[in-house]
Amino acid sequence: MRIDRMLAITILLLNKNRVNARELADKFEVSIRTVYRDIDAISMAGIPITSYSGKQGGFGIIDSFKLDRQLLTMKDLLAILSALKGINVTLEDKELDSAIEKITCLIPDDKTNLLEDHMQHISIDILPWGYKKSQQKYLKCIHNSITENKIIEFQYENGKGEIRQRKIEPMTLIFKGYAWYLFGYCLFRNDYRLFRLSRMNEVIISDEKFERKEKTYKEFFRESYQSANLVDVTLKFSNKVKQKVIEYFGEDKINTQNDGSLIVKFTYPEDDYLFSIILGFEEHVELLEPAYMRTKLKEKAEKIFALYKYDIMVSHS
Repeated sequence: MRIDRMLAITILLLNKNRVNARELADKFEVSIRTVYRDIDAISMAGIPITSYSGKQGGFGIIDSFKLDRQLLTMKDLLAILSALKGINVTLEDKELDSAIEKITCLIPDDKTNLLEDHMQHISIDILPWGYKKSQQKYLKCIHNSITENKIIEFQYENGKGEIRQRKIEPMTLIFKGYAWYLFGYCLFRNDYRLFRLSRMNEVIISDEKFERKEKTYKEFFRESYQSANLVDVTLKFSNKVKQKVIEYFGEDKINTQNDGSLIVKFTYPEDDYLFSIILGFEEHVELLEPAYMRTKLKEKAEKIFALYKYDIMVSHS
């Protein structure tokens, strides 16, 4: 787009003393005549561009014109570029490529080595551990469908192992915890739904367009939480797993007892995922409340024990 090219030209001129028309034409893959038209348009927009003749000629912005570039420090620019490049390794989005190029142009030539060093100091990878290779392909595919407002279809396996065909209007990609999710409007259920990407297969973008609905994923989460069957839970943890408890629940929810044990109280929807959280701490956690959930947890533990009961009998024989 012309406006993007003009912005990029302005940024280049702000960061270099002068640039000739041929350099600009080659960089943006346009004719020299187009470059001159862009320069005229930028000048008419109020940016005081001056031209220089001779071998070292070209275009530049007069020194008296001041645009405060200190709104973003060098550390700010490096942090932004690290984040954008980390995201775009997965998405390979052309618009992000353009943004990365524009921000890179803000870094003076004598500071480019700082960017290379910074990329070695921090790495951002938005794909979770153990992801399926298809997930990266689906991320790009779904991101494109969201951008273009195109309906997608896929097979989805829920937590119970049931596989259903889905047709949705994709609205938002969400990276939460350790996984990617897709928020959208399901045309089979006629309602908003959240889908985990690792459970999606055979994703197809259709040519069918849709008009984006107003509800956001934050509103969806809030409404889902309010309508869920919430339960007040109290857990007691061994001090041996203190760091894991802090990482999972946050330090503000932990009450340390005199014997070093940790008490955590929170409200959560009653579902199988809640039990998986508790069981994930193995023998280092005890469910104190509610009492009826202790019974359910005991039943689950007995079923787990039954799987290994024979092995234990053999080992003691």
